[in-house]
Amino acid sequence: MPIHPLPQFEEDLATYLKEKEDREAYERLNAPTSIVVRFGYMRMVGEFPYTGEAKPGCGSKLVVKTHRGTEIGEMLTSTCPNSGCSKSVSRKEMLEYIENSGGRQYPFYERGKVLRIATPDDLNAQEKLEQQKNEMRIVAKRHVERSGLPMQVIEAEPLLGGERVVVYFGAEDRIDFRDLVQDLQQEFGTKVELRQVGARDEARITADYERCGQYCCCKNFLKVLKPVSMKSAKVQKATLDPLKISGRCGRLMCCLRYEDETYEALRKNLPHRKSRVGTPDGDGIVISTQILTQLALVRLDDGTDAAFPIENLTPPEFKTAPERPAPGSSRGTKTKRARKPERSSTSETPKDKPSPATGEAPTTKKKRRRRRRRRTGEQGENAGSGGNATQGDQGSKSSGGPAGGSGPDASPKAESDAGSGGDRPKKKRKRRRRRRGGSGEGGTNNGGAGDSGGSNDA
Repeated sequence: MPIHPLPQFEEDLATYLKEKEDREAYERLNAPTSIVVRFGYMRMVGEFPYTGEAKPGCGSKLVVKTHRGTEIGEMLTSTCPNSGCSKSVSRKEMLEYIENSGGRQYPFYERGKVLRIATPDDLNAQEKLEQQKNEMRIVAKRHVERSGLPMQVIEAEPLLGGERVVVYFGAEDRIDFRDLVQDLQQEFGTKVELRQVGARDEARITADYERCGQYCCCKNFLKVLKPVSMKSAKVQKATLDPLKISGRCGRLMCCLRYEDETYEALRKNLPHRKSRVGTPDGDGIVISTQILTQLALVRLDDGTDAAFPIENLTPPEFKTAPERPAPGSSRGTKTKRARKPERSSTSETPKDKPSPATGEAPTTKKKRRRRRRRRTGEQGENAGSGGNATQGDQGSKSSGGPAGGSGPDASPKAESDAGSGGDRPKKKRKRRRRRRGGSGEGGTNNGGAGDSGGSNDA
């Protein structure tokens, strides 16, 4: 009976052979001559030479000698000629990474040395120091309150070698803390370094996880903390609520900077709003655009809205949109505009300017209406009475005879007959009668004077 190997056995054998080959290749490699290490609460990075024979892997704990003292560091990678393996990079790749990560602002150090791979005793000593830092922070806060300085203690970092204790604090202005340093050195029995940090560096020390569920970028991998503007949020069409786009430090999230260059490059391809473009369905005006999808919402000349990719937009066929017929008019006929009323020959001067002829301020509309009514009433009166009325008045004044004496009784009737003016409205007749009644009273007085004069002659 033939024996057939199971597929699981074949996969396990292939995995074992591959691991064995990698292990043999790694054993043939030489120990790295330099190692890139990350150290300190501020997650500083440096490349230090290494002279040991052991070949540590990425993530190994190392005891390093830095510009601050002896402390525990974490191996990131190794830089050596054996850059073909997955455990190391070449110096050229490392320099390119530093240049792309901030250049001169990148916190990279070369003054130091890798002493050895951390032993269990080194790790236990570091663990005891981690337990003592809380007490050190409380002591530092007590001294700050006693000195009355406007500063806030954030964290205390003791080093493994005991060379110094670094105290991080935050303050709005620069502070003279020389007396405070002396008090802390007497309290701790070692050298004390006070280091002022900003809001983002404070989050790098104290923060852990962000609302996205990931470890804070500033504490995990981000080394250069550049300022973030509100323009990035507007370009990416994110919410403008500061509470929703702010990180643990209270500033705008650093992740708004990650895609800022991409958004700027894509936005340059979009047409401007309210610009006229050509589409497969005709010309139109751009209403809005979308950066990521590269779409433009266009309002066509026929009044409909449609979205088109940026690749399908062309220069417009017509520079201006054709005139659309009015809803009520028939199609193809142009709508006539209503003509403006012509101004009367008697131009009215504005209220705030005096009349150029008289130099006096113009009258109101009511006064002008009254004058017009008076003029029309006088014209009607002259037309109704004719020349007989004027002759009768002169005769009454000169002779004072019975013709003139009949003025008080006959004048109201004559004036009413003369003022009727044909087909005029009744309202105007009443007003004219009142005015003429006043002139009739004047006629009676004159008539009375004529009568008295006649009686004296008699």
